[in-house]
Amino acid sequence: MWKKLLLAFTLAATLSGCGYNAMQSQDEAANAAWSEVLNQYQRRADLIPNLVKTVQGYAKHEKDVLTQVTEARARVGSIQMDAAAASDENKLKQFSAAQNQLGSALSRLLVVSENYPQLKADQSFRDLQAQLEGTENRIALARKRYIDSVQAYNVTVRSFPNNLTAMMFSLKTRPNFTVENEKAISAPPQV
Repeated sequence: MWKKLLLAFTLAATLSGCGYNAMQSQDEAANAAWSEVLNQYQRRADLIPNLVKTVQGYAKHEKDVLTQVTEARARVGSIQMDAAAASDENKLKQFSAAQNQLGSALSRLLVVSENYPQLKADQSFRDLQAQLEGTENRIALARKRYIDSVQAYNVTVRSFPNNLTAMMFSLKTRPNFTVENEKAISAPPQV
C-alpha cells in the first residue's frame, strides 16, 4: 500500500514539471485564438451582402464584380474550419486561399465604387466601407494573436524536456497561418 502511494506521489511530482499542463493550456489558447480568427472572418462575410446591395443600387452594370464577390463569399462559407481543422496544414491552406480570393474580390468591388462619385457620398456605403476596413484590421489582429499562440505552443512542444512529454502523449506542433503567395503580397499594390 505504501509502495503504491509512494509511486503515485513520485509519478505526480515527476509529471508536474513535465510541461504537459502548459502544453494543454497553450493548445487551448491556440484553439481560442483560431476561433477569434473565424469570428472575424464571419463578421466580414456578414457585412458583404449589405455592401453588395448598396453598390448594386448604383452600379447595376458592374455585375461581374458583384458576382465574383458573391461567389467568393459562397466558397468561404463552404469551407468548414474549426479549431481541430486548424491543426491540418492542408485545410488551413484551403481556408486561407478562399479568404484571399474573397479579399481580392472585395478590393475590386471597392475600386468599382471609385467610378461612382454619388456612391462614395452615400452615407450607408461609407458606413459599410468603414465597417469593412475595421473588420479587416480585426482579422489582421486575430491572425497575429493566433500566430503568437501557435508559436508559444510550438516552442513548448519542441523544448527539452517538454518534447519528451509531447512525444509520450503524441502532441505535435501546430501549423501556423501562412499566406498563399508571399511574392505577390510583397509587391506594392497597383492602383
